[in-house]
Amino acid sequence: MDMKLSQYAKKTGVTYKTAWRWYKAGTLDAYQTPAGTVIVRDPVTEKPETGRIALYARVSSADQKSDLERQVQRLRDYAAARGYPVAKDVVEIASGLNDNRPKFLKLLADPSIGTILVEHRDRGTRFGWRYLTTLLQAQGRRIEAIFPHETQDDLVDDVVSLITSMAARMYGRRGSRHRAERIKQCVESLMKEERTEECV
Repeated sequence: MDMKLSQYAKKTGVTYKTAWRWYKAGTLDAYQTPAGTVIVRDPVTEKPETGRIALYARVSSADQKSDLERQVQRLRDYAAARGYPVAKDVVEIASGLNDNRPKFLKLLADPSIGTILVEHRDRGTRFGWRYLTTLLQAQGRRIEAIFPHETQDDLVDDVVSLITSMAARMYGRRGSRHRAERIKQCVESLMKEERTEECV
C-alpha cells in the first residue's frame, strides 16, 4: 500500500529527515505529487539473493569516533528499513586513500558476505568505485551505498573526493570536511555558470 513519506518513516522506525534524504538520494521508490507530497510506493523487499550482509563504517581518525557510531546507526536503520538481516558490523579507522585497510580487505575477500553496505561511496573507496562493484558482481556479490552520490554530477563528486583528501593532508583532519564543502559549492557554482553559457 502506497503511503506518505512521514508514514513510511514512522513504519520503518527512522526519522522523517532520514527518509527525506533517502528520497532525495533516489534510494526510495517514491514520487512527488503536484501538491508537493512525497508518496512512497509499496516497498517490495529487495533482499540480496546470496550471502550474508555486512555493514562497513569508516572514519579517517580516532577523534571522529562519535561520527563512526552515528554512521553505524544510520546503516542499521537503513538495513532495517529494507528488511536486510545484518550478519555483522565492521568499523575501521583509516584513510579512504589507504588501500591496505585490513578489515575492509577481509570483507572483500570473504565469499560468505554477499552484500556490503556503506553510507557513502567514499567510505569504501575514494576512487575506483566502478571497478569494485564490477569485480564483486562477477562473484555474485555487491556493495551498496545508501547515498551513492555526494552531488548529481560524477565529475564534481570526483573533484570533491580529491579536494577532501588533499585538504585533510594540508589542514588536518578536523577542518578538511568543512573546507572541502566550501570548495565543492564553488566548483558546482562554476559548473552551473559554464552550462548556462553553453546554452546561451
